[in-house]
Formats: sequence, structure tokens, C-alpha cells
Amino acid sequence: MTTVAESIVDALATHGVTQMWGVVGDALNPVTDAIRKDDRVEWIGVRHEEAAAFAVSAQAQLDGRIGVCMGTVGPGSIHLLNGLYDAKKSHAPVLAICGQVPSEEMGSDFFQEVDNDVLFADVAVFCGTVTSPSQMPLLLEQAVNAAYAHSGVAVLTLPGDLGDMAIPDGARPATFAPSAQWAAAPERQIAEAARVLQDADKVTLLVGKGAQEGRQEVLDLARTLQAPMVLSLKAKEGLEHDNPFEVGQSGLIGNPAAAHAMDDCDVLFLVGTDFPYRDWYPTGKTVIQLDARQAHIGRRTAVGHALVGDVAETLRLLNPRLTPVTDSSHLQKATGEYASWKDRQRALVDPAYEKKSLIGKVRGVFDNPDDRIRPEILAAAVDRHAAPDAILTADTGMSTVWLSRFVHLGAGRRLLGSFNLGSMANAMPQALGAQALDRNRQVVSFSGDGGLMMLLGDLRTAVTYGLNVKVVVFDNGRLGMVKLEQEQGGLPEWGTELDNPDIAAVATALGLQARRVENPGDVDEAVRWAFATDGPVLLDVVTNPEEVSVPPKPTISQGWGFAIAKMKESIESR
Repeated sequence: MTTVAESIVDALATHGVTQMWGVVGDALNPVTDAIRKDDRVEWIGVRHEEAAAFAVSAQAQLDGRIGVCMGTVGPGSIHLLNGLYDAKKSHAPVLAICGQVPSEEMGSDFFQEVDNDVLFADVAVFCGTVTSPSQMPLLLEQAVNAAYAHSGVAVLTLPGDLGDMAIPDGARPATFAPSAQWAAAPERQIAEAARVLQDADKVTLLVGKGAQEGRQEVLDLARTLQAPMVLSLKAKEGLEHDNPFEVGQSGLIGNPAAAHAMDDCDVLFLVGTDFPYRDWYPTGKTVIQLDARQAHIGRRTAVGHALVGDVAETLRLLNPRLTPVTDSSHLQKATGEYASWKDRQRALVDPAYEKKSLIGKVRGVFDNPDDRIRPEILAAAVDRHAAPDAILTADTGMSTVWLSRFVHLGAGRRLLGSFNLGSMANAMPQALGAQALDRNRQVVSFSGDGGLMMLLGDLRTAVTYGLNVKVVVFDNGRLGMVKLEQEQGGLPEWGTELDNPDIAAVATALGLQARRVENPGDVDEAVRWAFATDGPVLLDVVTNPEEVSVPPKPTISQGWGFAIAKMKESIESR
């Protein structure tokens, strides 16, 4: 006899799922017992279901196989929700198995009952509740196939009384459909784009994660057009290294070279990107957009010429139609400005920066009066000492800014973050998922103190399951990005201060090896120690809360707002 729960676990294990994450509970006891009896699947019990959803989403993004998390009955299912929304917006195939009250009690407002179909209606591409063993394996197949087909979240709800029921004799095992094969854009669209590009004087490429599988084709395109290449943050992975056309990021985390490259062109070519910030798109440009998802075309900026198809396949047909451009002045201006900006940024990573120049001394007086560690120093140290194939995760906010600007993603490095949902608390659980996927690979979490404290209990999960993560904490005692947003709007900082404990001491109590770093001159050695130490490690680095991340195109209103805010803060502090 095979039960419903056993059939689910067996089918997923046969498919290649090696781990399931969640919190055990009554309605899912048959499923966790089936996992216990199946040597192919490891159960990882987290302290909060949200961490489970973040972890399996990270795994799905790294290896493409469906991630599986579990939450039992109402509260556990609700706790999954934020991590599942991140999976949805990151286009990660994830299956959430949710326990439900006994079937005879459904609809009676029973203890812990919630309506999962309503709860997950917006986040899931599939929601189904098992109401009879005879529905298996059909419902499981539909759930997994939908998650793959739409690169999203599927929710399978299992009432507490059905998991132990036997499936009908002779029921076939579940099988999952093969993945689809993307195709090139239609010939008419390619011909039109080629005509526009041939007539253009200055082309700039804005390239996103959707172009990663077409790296060589994108480089060939930039070379042919002598076009600077602005990368989205997610496109740093795979496209930043060995790229003479790259000029960094746009948006608030970006730099002036990228902003000017977009402003100075007459044709802006969006390649595999859904870059969401409309204010950072230039106006008055001819825009071409190439994306495999038709729904992405034109939803950020007006697009004159659309290419709907796979990036690599489309560019293989487009590139031979283009005559190489001989005038490289647009490209050289952008790359030269980018190199100059990077030189200025490098000066900030010197622990003695504030003693070596007049500008450094002035900055030290105004924005670092307590001589705390500049976050740039920490990010650069991680970049120097992290493994060439390290997986890096970043919390939303200032941690992402410093990673974007000071960590170079070579050919072997991977990057994860909540770059579409923008959730707090994502970096550490994503690092847990990545580390569990490959326990021999280095995984580094760029954690903000605010984000880390949200899911602090799951630091213990690293200890329990021997996950060798390196958690680097930018401990500035602030919700740093919110502070910056308030001040740029002319508001005094309020509600952003965090009364943190000694985070290193807390981590030590939780079983990690940990250090607290308060001196700029100690950062390099501390990072070296963290990466050389076996087991989970936390580095609590006390950084400067007043560090300002200047946007690529600072406006007069932002500068004036910042000045007003600082005056208000000074007056109120007296």
C-alpha cells in the first residue's frame, strides 16, 4: 500500500528533489514521515517557514529544479507567503505543500483553518486541494508542471486526514512534462530591428538577467555596434566579467557613466531586462526591446520596436545582419567615465582614507565623526577574499548597494537577492538554501542588521544542519536605505535606529563562530579569518550609519532635502 503522502515524496525524489524545507506539524505528519523513510530526501526544519520559502527559492534559481517547502495549516502557510512572493517575482519554480484541517472540517472556520485558495490566489500559478486519493498523481503533476511552465509558485494543499490514505491500486507514478524550448523572435521583427540599428548613430544596451544564456551573442552585439552596456543588478552574474563594454548599473545603486550612456544614445536597446524604475529611463529615444516574455514588452518605457523571443536565439539571427560600426567615440566616452568613477570609488576602501587627503578629512568630520568602519571597506574585503566560485546573497537596502559597487562577479560567482520584491531578511535564508545545495561551495551572505534580526532564529539552522555559511553583517544600527530616503526627501531621520545587541555574541550563543569588528584596520584580517574558518561563521562589522550612497544623477531637490534633513536632525538632537 502506498499512501498519498508517500506518493508525493516518491515522485519528487524520483524527479531529483533532494531536500524539503519547513516546520513539522500535525496536518503534514504523514508527509514528514514519508520523508523520514526515503533516503533520497533530506528534511531541513527551519525556525520560521518564511526562511524555508526563501531557501528553496534560492535553490530553484541556482539549479533550475523545483524547490519544495512546507507549512502546516493556517499559520504555517501564512508564514510561507513572503518568501513565496519573492519566488514569484524572481521567476523561481517552487512547490509549497500546505497542510489543511481535516477534510470534514473544511469550511467550518475550524481551529487554524484558512482558505488557501484565497490566501495564495495572487502569488501562485496553481492552487489545488487534494480531496480524494484518486486525484493523485494528477494534482501533483499539474502543480509541478505549472510551476515550471510559468517559472512560479504552485501550492498543493493536503488535508490532515488524507495524507495517510492509500492511493488506488495500480495508480501510475507521477511524471512531469519536459521543459519548453524557447525560440527566436519572428523574422519580421528581426528585420525591423536590424534596420533601426543600422541607421542609428549611438546605441546603448540595457542588459538584464534574461540575456545570461546569450552572453557571447550579447558581447558580439555590443562589439558590432560599439555600444556601451549598462547591466541590471541581476545581470552582473554572468555578464560583468571580461566585458570591455560594461559600464555598471543604472538606478539608485548605479553610477554616472551608466546614466550618461543611456542619456547620450539615440537608440536604447533593452536586452532581456524588465528593469522596473521608470524614472531612470531616458526620454526621446528610439527603444528596441528583446524579451522572451511578451508581457514585459513596453511596460516600463514606450517601445517602438519589439522582439519577442529567446535572447541568444534571436541575436544569432540579428547579429550577422548588422554592419560593424567604426566610430567608437560613444563607447569610449562611457567606458572612460566608468573607469574614472571606479577609481574614485576605490579610494574609499582604504582604511586610512580619512587621513590621506583633504577630501577624506572633510568627509570624516561631517559623515563619520565616530571613526566607524566605512561599509565600502568591508564590501571590498569580501570581494578580495571570497572564492572565485562563491555564491553571494544580499539583503535589500544598503547591503545591496555596497555589493553592487564593490564586488566583482567573475565567471564562477553567483548572486541572489530579493531584487524584485525588495523584501527584508532574504539574504541569510537564501544563503542557507544555497549552502545546503552544495555544502562544499563557499556561500556569503551580505546581511543588513535590520534584515538579519528579522529571522535571527534561523542562524541556528546553519548550526543544526552543518551549513558552512559566512554571514557578513553590515551593522550600522539603522534601516539604512529608509534613513537615506527620508533625508533625501527633506525629512529628519526618524524610526530607523536599531537598538542592536552584540550580534557576534548572540551568534556565538547560537553556536556559530563569530567576531565583532570595530576598527577599520581589522576588517581585512577578520574577513580572511571568516573565510578560512570551518563551519558557519558570523562577522559583526560595526559600520558608519552616516555613509551616503550618492545616486548617479543627484538632483538639486535631493541635495536640498538632504541639507534640510541634516539641519533638522541637528536641531532636534540638541
